[in-house]
Amino acid sequence: MDDQPDSRTLRVTEPRAVPWLSIVFGYGPMVPFLAGAAVAWGWRGEALGDAALLLTLLWGSAILLFLSGVRRGLSFRTEGGATLAQIATMIGLFGLGFAALVLTTLDEVVAALVLLILGFGALTILDPIAARRGEAPLFFARLRPVQIPLAILGLGALLALKL
Repeated sequence: MDDQPDSRTLRVTEPRAVPWLSIVFGYGPMVPFLAGAAVAWGWRGEALGDAALLLTLLWGSAILLFLSGVRRGLSFRTEGGATLAQIATMIGLFGLGFAALVLTTLDEVVAALVLLILGFGALTILDPIAARRGEAPLFFARLRPVQIPLAILGLGALLALKL
């Protein structure tokens, strides 16, 4: 006979303050966006600038794909199960990240940058909403509006370079 319960109740207590580890792993991945844009502008038209642009696009795609997985992971612990908003956000972020990756490999840099800016822009708006609805940690409401615009700033600078 199986003595495992069919369900369980979880009680979670979380701080509103951003944990130090989330500061490190939140802001740390934003540095390559800014550094990549600075190198691409500083060495524009040269191999190093082109490499910085490409690596920043790949980094942006990887981070957006990762964050789609974060959204899915959070849905596993949402009270009552995953919400439509969580699943739609996860699929949307994944689609934008994957499409940007494909466009980068096809040398469609401007289109890839636009998709990444859209994806990161969506996170800036949707993660604080998800935090208030209990679909993401409370601290996302404070972290994302400050963290994610750093990525958008770097990507926007690259877009300006390519236009």
